[in-house]
Amino acid sequence: MTTSITAREISSQPEVWRRGIADAGQLGRLLGTDGERLLVLGCGTSAFVAESLAVLRERAGLGLTDAAYASEWLPGREYDRVVVISRSGTTSEVIAALELVGPGPVTAAIVGVHDSPIAALVDETLVLDFADESSVVQTRFPTTVLAMARTAFGENLESAVAEAAAVLDVDLPVAVGDFDHFVYLGTGWTHGLAQEAALKVREAAQAWAESYPLLDYRHGPIAVAGATSLVTVFGPVDPSLVADIEKTGATVQVNALDPLVQLAQAQRLAVELAESRGLTPDSPRHLTRSVVLS
Repeated sequence: MTTSITAREISSQPEVWRRGIADAGQLGRLLGTDGERLLVLGCGTSAFVAESLAVLRERAGLGLTDAAYASEWLPGREYDRVVVISRSGTTSEVIAALELVGPGPVTAAIVGVHDSPIAALVDETLVLDFADESSVVQTRFPTTVLAMARTAFGENLESAVAEAAAVLDVDLPVAVGDFDHFVYLGTGWTHGLAQEAALKVREAAQAWAESYPLLDYRHGPIAVAGATSLVTVFGPVDPSLVADIEKTGATVQVNALDPLVQLAQAQRLAVELAESRGLTPDSPRHLTRSVVLS
């Protein structure tokens, strides 16, 4: 069994989720009261989490919630609250975005460390140091944020935690060496998960990985699917789409696991694929723990 830091942090997720879920009210308060207009910003993994959070909050009926890449956002729409997500608390583009927020909105940050530059710029801070990671590749920090948010929005994740504990302790359902093309599909809040899963495969294993909205896959991207493609769907899917993908020769993964557990499986796949290629997932090529620009 692998002993990489990344693998150990992936396997720790059920325990870390339980701890986060117990304090989900803190995150719920940070994400604003019912009816507040909210903007969530992040870069990379945090941008995908922001997208999922926005969908989940609106689905819970709590009010307008937008998500954007911190590197792309410019002032325009009016918000009551702006929340940024940054594990390190040092991401340059997030700092730059916060400096563009004018007077009026409450600003808040979800970070993994204390005493960070980003925390010093906002009105409210939630530090999830118990979910922080040593690895460059993010795994348990983003999933814990989502587990806490879903709980704060009224979901019960006891079964998801139990599923994760069981799934992360057994072999993957596929042999990673059989594939060289990985596709992840999601809809609604799971589209953010699909993007994050593909990013993990690219980061850790330097492999060809893509992500798309579920029903948009037939509108072009399916053209490159073939016998060495593994297509994973987050959540339920119409059997007709599965059939269309299988006609290409691709293998389709569909299961009844909670989508957050599916993301943890994708993280494991990324690590196993990296190691099968002689790579060290703890040290992804060209990447550092935080992007800090001079």
